[in-house]
Order: sequence, then structure tokens, then C-alpha cells
Amino acid sequence: MLSALGITLTVGAPFSGARAAGTAPHPRNSSSQGHAPRARQGAARAPAGQAGSDEAEAISVSSARRAFGFSKAQHEANSVTHISADTLLNRGVFDVKGLQRVAPNVTIQSMNGTGTTNFFIRGIGFNDFTQNNMSSVMTYVDDVAFPLSTMMGGQMFDLSNVDVTPGAVGFTHGMADTGGEVSIHTNDPTPRWHGGVTEDIASYARSRTDLFISGPIARNLSFRIAGQTVHGGGWQYNPQNGSHLGNANDGALRAKLKWAPNEHTTIKLTGHWMQDDDQVVTGRPVLGFVASQPIPQLGYQQAQWSLRPQFAQMIGRPASLMPREHNTLWGADLDMGHDFGKVTLSTISAYETERIAEYTDQDATALSTGDTYRNIVANVFSQEVRLRNSSPGDRLQWDVGAFYNRTRMLQNYYFDFTDYLPQRGYLSETAFRSTQQSISEYGHLSYRLPYHITLFGGLNHTLDQRALLGLSTQHFGINDKQFNNESTLSAQVSGVLGVQWQATKGTLLYFKTSKGFKPGGFTANNTVSQAQLAPFEPETVLAFEAGFKSDLIPNHLRLNAAAFYDDYHGQQVVGTFLVPSYGPLSQIVNAPKSDIWGFETSIEAHPLPHVFLTQNLGWERGTYQVFNNIDRGRTNAYFARTGIWKGFYDSFAGVDSGIPKLTLNGEVDYRSDVFTQYNMEGGVDWMYRDSQAITPGGVGVYRLPTYFLLGAHVTFRPKNGPWSVTAYASNILNRQYAETAGNASTTYFYIPGPPRFIGGRMSLTY
Repeated sequence: MLSALGITLTVGAPFSGARAAGTAPHPRNSSSQGHAPRARQGAARAPAGQAGSDEAEAISVSSARRAFGFSKAQHEANSVTHISADTLLNRGVFDVKGLQRVAPNVTIQSMNGTGTTNFFIRGIGFNDFTQNNMSSVMTYVDDVAFPLSTMMGGQMFDLSNVDVTPGAVGFTHGMADTGGEVSIHTNDPTPRWHGGVTEDIASYARSRTDLFISGPIARNLSFRIAGQTVHGGGWQYNPQNGSHLGNANDGALRAKLKWAPNEHTTIKLTGHWMQDDDQVVTGRPVLGFVASQPIPQLGYQQAQWSLRPQFAQMIGRPASLMPREHNTLWGADLDMGHDFGKVTLSTISAYETERIAEYTDQDATALSTGDTYRNIVANVFSQEVRLRNSSPGDRLQWDVGAFYNRTRMLQNYYFDFTDYLPQRGYLSETAFRSTQQSISEYGHLSYRLPYHITLFGGLNHTLDQRALLGLSTQHFGINDKQFNNESTLSAQVSGVLGVQWQATKGTLLYFKTSKGFKPGGFTANNTVSQAQLAPFEPETVLAFEAGFKSDLIPNHLRLNAAAFYDDYHGQQVVGTFLVPSYGPLSQIVNAPKSDIWGFETSIEAHPLPHVFLTQNLGWERGTYQVFNNIDRGRTNAYFARTGIWKGFYDSFAGVDSGIPKLTLNGEVDYRSDVFTQYNMEGGVDWMYRDSQAITPGGVGVYRLPTYFLLGAHVTFRPKNGPWSVTAYASNILNRQYAETAGNASTTYFYIPGPPRFIGGRMSLTY
């Protein structure tokens, strides 16, 4: 949770599994490969009744704690950031956006303040404002792929740990992509009774309640049920009427059954549900495009919005509706594994669905020039089958498998442009259906040579087919435009090849090169021209990475570092499509050639008996080599002066792509026994993010300013007791900063980040 000044009541482990995850790594195959095997690879070999998560929770009974976790990962040739539930708790990471505060070279931002997020790792990512395409960074929950980022809402509770993997992936599991993956692991059922509840209360009447219960049902059959509710926390207000905005109102449940009929077989059934009725943070306009409609001058926590009765009637919502979500997400998966002795077979079948209803005021003013409402009904079915060798001690390690994915979507996108005169001045709706299916086959080998040298390599072949069907745009009272269907088919082979050397017991050096692939797709929002629907092409990246991992002083100093260079082809970026007499519209296009390079380091230190330090540093630089598109800034400025839309096309060759160059985050903790029977832990955490361009070549207001955030926590608990108490604060300095930005028809706006929050948390477990 947020950076904290802590107190925790606990017998066993806190609700989130925090102590457990900080002490022991997530179970992993010990073989060295280009990408870390997923947790379920070891699940089938675990003896019945001895799940990996239970072992971790058992450790938490003791107040003793190793300085560093994830020791097995130190022998894997990758630069994955492994984040324990302890770290997530202390840094206040309650949703996927917060992961950028605990990993280097990571950007995870809300789309216009909504619950939809865009993921970037090492500058590779995808800004999917139309929400109908696959991300360049794949997301997983308990090994289930979530190809639509909107489905990730409400998943960050009852956690074991989170892995952030940079670079091309898809050679040992799941779906191929170019940017990497974010993999969330939640706690499994336990063979012994275990339960707990945590209550968190903070500024702006925010409350968060977590609870779980876990235990046996019958011999070798156990269950776990966990839930979370979040309310309040709205820190924005409308200066016109004083009403508050941004309050949370959501709840989530997850239930798991785990059956181990024998020591070679594990079957796990998981179901989850989440209802999100959160209000949406509204932007602050920083630039207006229409001279006759000056933008309001608002304070940092002030916001304006409006909903006309006619628009409310059209979308079927009450006229009192404030910017908010009304989303229902649910799904289920069946994960099975059996060890045949020489080989292990595992399968995972999953079905995920979403019902999205989202109202946003995208001009960030009280005028009706950019009010939007989106309905999405979508479902995803996936099936994976995987075979691997069972013994991690073999010189030859191998994985082969296949992954199938099918997505169906229906979307309606409504706009209120009534006050945008004379250019538009109407209500409109864009509606479409989309279909997608893909199949991929993958294989990975590693072979351990003498002198502690290991060679590894893998391939992935992906065939992806997508279609955009029946798209229409109706300008009510003016016209109804019907557009032709569009489709795209892509097939590509990607791969990885590398070598690693275990130079000493505590030092690993590696080099690898990989090719990543991501399919193309469609821009489908406010469509007024068939040309807008032309599919954008797939993107590929040829990546080179060299790094090392070292426990320089065991249990006292760990230093990991990696340098990378990415040769990017067909980079999918948000460009501009200009419609004469209408204005510029965002369109996803391909930058033919670009490159990204940089480095990252992670330091963990235990310099003094009670002091623990973590520091991540990332530095990256991206440049377009070949890319021609409309200069949004010059085009908007010309319209503001003349009232005429005229496109100014520029070559962005040699232009910085705008990714944040420097990212820093870290934490220092002091842990000590007090009064003999109690334990206290206090710490400070920080995050720095460099400036970021939102549009290609963006300068001035088109570039988010740098910012620095500071948090703190202190926790008090008995060594062997059932409770803990925590006090914490985030953004202690009360910095005013922008998390991301966007633009509508008449304004360009910043989405502000939360102000200072101060809170307390109490936990009770048994």
C-alpha cells in the first residue's frame, strides 16, 4: 500500500502476504533461460499439501528476515524486476499504475484519468485511446494473459508478488510482444487455516478494506477467498458548486480451489469478480484552441465538468451523473499440471469478460465541447498447453507449447460537441464490432556447458487475424455515416539467443539478442473518414541486452545492472489525422524506424544492522529515425490564430521520442526490536520522473514536467502476535504534478496526480 509509517497486527502473514513475499521468492524453475519461467512451472512438482505460497506464509511467523529475497532469480539471464508484497505495501502500490514507483524505466499511465491504463517498459508501449487493440506490454494475472488492458482493473489485492519483465517475450509461455510483460501473482490456498482482515483509513475519507480466509476442505483439497472494497478519497472539487470528484467505490472478490490428488498432479480453479464505480479524475486545461472560448484558470485540486440533460438522455444515464466508471469485470480459469517423471504437462484455460461504461469530460471545462461516454462489451478466451522437462538439474532444459487467444468486442462511443460552434455543434455516436484470434507456437532450449556457461535460445511463431466490422458514425440531426469493414492478417517469427556465465557463486554475466513482434490493429473512435480506419501495421524490435547480477557481499550488498539497445521498426505511435473543416483527430500510425537505448541498475544494501536500502535507477533515450506526421503544436497554434485548420507536416527524423530519460525510485527502512517482544519498522521512499513528451517532438505544454515524490511509513507489531498497526504518508511534500496529459476538441489538458495523503492501517490475522 502507500508509503507508510507502519503498524501491523499479524499471526502468520498480513492479508496481502507481505512478510511472506519479502522473505521468499515466488517458486521458480531454477534453470537459466532467456526469460524467467512462470510460477506454475514448479507447482505440479510440489508434494500434495505443500503449496509454494503456504511455505512462504509459514515463514512469516518468525520476525527473522533475510535482507534480500528472490535469490534464485539471481541466476537467471534477464533483467526482471521482482517486487515483493512487502514492497508494494510500503510504497503504497494498490493498482497497476503504482508499479512505475517500484521498477526502473517503467511508465504506466491512466488514459485521460480513467481506469484504463497504458503500459511502457524501456520506452516500448502503446497508447491505446480506442481500447480495442493489444498492448505492446502483455499483462498477466496468475499466468492468465489479459490482452485488453481495461481488464486489469481491481486485480491488485491478496498478492504474493509482481514481476516486471522488459524486452521481447513469448518464448516460454503466453503471447509474444515487443515491450515485455507485467505479471501479477496472487496468494494460493493453504492446507492450514489462515485468515485476516486489514482496514486502511486515510485523507479525504478514503477507506480500503481487505480480507481473506484460506484452509482445507478435504484431504489434499484447499480453498482461498479474498476480497477488497475501496471508498472515498475524492480530492478534486468543482469551484462552481463545491461538489467533490474522484471518490472510489469499488469491490472485488477472488476465490481459488486447489486440489492435489497425488504428489505429481495439481489442479487449480480460480474465479474473480470486480465492480468499479469509481469517479474519474478530471484534467486541468493548460491550452485552449478556440479564441472565443478561453480556458478556465483552475487551482491544482479544482476541476470543471458538465452533463447536458440531452446527452444524459441519449446515453441512458441520470442527469446528475459525474465523471465516473461503471465497470463489471469477471472471469475464471482452470490451471492443471502433471509430472510424468521425465516431462511435465501443464494447461491453462481462461475466460475473461468486461462490461465497461465510462463517462469522462475530456475538454476539462464546463462547456459541452468534449463530453464522452463509452460502452464496451468484450470477452476473451485463451487456451495454453505446455510441455517441459521435469528435472531442473538436467544440463538440457526445454519448453515447448502453444497458445490460442480469441477476443470479441462491441463498442459504442458517444460525444457531446454541442458548444463547439460552428465547427461541430452536435451529438454523435460511433459504434463498431471487432473480432480477433491468434495462435502461437513457441519453444525454448538452454544447455549448461562446462565452466558454468549456459547457452539458450527460443522461437515464437504467431499468426494473428483482426477485423473491424460495421463501424458507423451518426451525427444526430445531420448525417449518418457507414464505413466499410477493415481486416488485417499478420504472421511473424520472433526469437531470442543468448549466453550466460556464472563467473562466481554470486556473480552472473549474460548477453542476449531478441526479436519481438506485436500485431497491428485499428483506430476506432470519433470516425468521420474511411481513411481513419486503415489498419496500422505490426511493429517489430531487434533488441540487444548485456547485464550482470551480483551479490557482492552476501546478504549485505546486491548490485544488478543491464544496458540495452532496441532497433525499432514500425513503432505504433499516436499521430494526427487532419480532417478539413473538422479538425485534427488522433490516429495510431507507424513510425518506420526508431531506436531506444539506455541502462538500468538495481541496488539492495544492508549496510548497518537495522538499515535496509533499495535503489532503482533507469536511464533511456529514444529517437525517431524515419517518421513524417502532422506537427500537432503548430497545427493547433495556426487554428487558434486564424480559425482555419491547416496541417503542418514535419519530418521527425532525429527528434527525441519523448520518453522520460531518468527514473529513480527507492526506499530506506529501519527495522528493530523494541521492548523485547515487539518489532518496529519505519522507512522513507521516493520517486523521481524526468519530463515526458506526450506528442511526437512535443515541447512546452506538450511535455509533462519532471516531478519528485516522497513518502514514509512506520509499522509496529508484536513478534508473535496477531496484529499490526501502520501509519503512512504519500506525497509528503504535497507536490503539484501531472501524471499524464491528453487533448479533446478544444483544449489540451494535464491529469493531475494526488496531493498529500496521510493514513493509518490496522491488520489482524490468525
